[in-house]
Amino acid sequence: MYDSWGTPPWRIDFRPPEQPLPHSVDFAVIGGGFTGLAAAAWFRHLAPEKSVVVLEAARIGAGASGRTGGLVMDETAAGDLPGLGNVLHGFTEILQKLDVDCDLWLPGVWEIGRLGMARSSPIEWNDSGTLRVLNEVPGGTVDPGKLVSGLARAAHERGATVIENASVERVEWDDGAELHCSLGLIRAGKVLFATNLLSLDLSELKEIVNPRLTLAAATAPLRDEEFQAIGLAEKKPFYTVDFPYLWGRVSPDNSIVWGAGLVQAPDAQHLEQINVAANEPARMFASLEHRVRGLHPALKEVLFTHRWGGPISFKEDWRPIFSRHPESPNAIVLGAYAGHGVALSSYLGAWAAEALLGRRDLPDWGRITTS
Repeated sequence: MYDSWGTPPWRIDFRPPEQPLPHSVDFAVIGGGFTGLAAAAWFRHLAPEKSVVVLEAARIGAGASGRTGGLVMDETAAGDLPGLGNVLHGFTEILQKLDVDCDLWLPGVWEIGRLGMARSSPIEWNDSGTLRVLNEVPGGTVDPGKLVSGLARAAHERGATVIENASVERVEWDDGAELHCSLGLIRAGKVLFATNLLSLDLSELKEIVNPRLTLAAATAPLRDEEFQAIGLAEKKPFYTVDFPYLWGRVSPDNSIVWGAGLVQAPDAQHLEQINVAANEPARMFASLEHRVRGLHPALKEVLFTHRWGGPISFKEDWRPIFSRHPESPNAIVLGAYAGHGVALSSYLGAWAAEALLGRRDLPDWGRITTS
């Protein structure tokens, strides 16, 4: 379904066993990415007597979760928000309680930029000025494939039903919800919309969320002396605080993932139309690779092995959506992380499960509004 978006270097090694669509469940999750899988596993962790189903339109992790660069950030893209809590601590605790191993590494993240002067910077890169390390913030990296696989395995082992190729086409509301799915009809008492950007109509986000495809490319593994030369001997992830934007992280195999650029589909709501090997995305990849090779002489001959795009969504105020569905108090809509979704999605997914169990309130900052 998303083959035209390219192939990332991560591997999802868990496939849920084929199971029939249940006729009814206590809790239905629409979307099999970080948010939905974490919510399903956490729901069963807290309430093992309740039935849970995850309905994924394609394969688990096929959208943003399996195509992220795996950069783990604290807070939200809009910063710390009232009542948010410590995202990285909460994320780490969720992984521990669900027994998920995803190569989580939290050494901190470098903020790099062209303006201002750092007292001492490990890097000096040439990119529309000189890029230096200006600051360090909490964060790190994960293996996205292992995170998807681990959360899906945790949900399955705790008794949640995870069904792939089960797209939800429409929802009819009463005391609960009647989900019209490609595989049949299912009734749910509570619903979490954790869908990707191809399902904005279902979650009532079409008018307030801006969908794009963000691009990333991975190099072949570098040698230790090359990391030393370019100032990445500590192998910390990084992102720019000014423009032109650039981010990156070192993978365990010593390859480097670099990311920059946003692509909009001719019809902004249909990102599946984008082919990253053609037209504008292909030109943007060529530009990104040219930029990377020009950052430092040690990168001049670097080879690129993977090129891919991943969906990203954001609102004008950069705050996530975390709200009751406009049509029902028994449904929650969660998403629009604006590039901060790796840790935040699982953290808020668990929060959503607690809210649907009546154990926690939703924050005011996540409400769906059209103003």
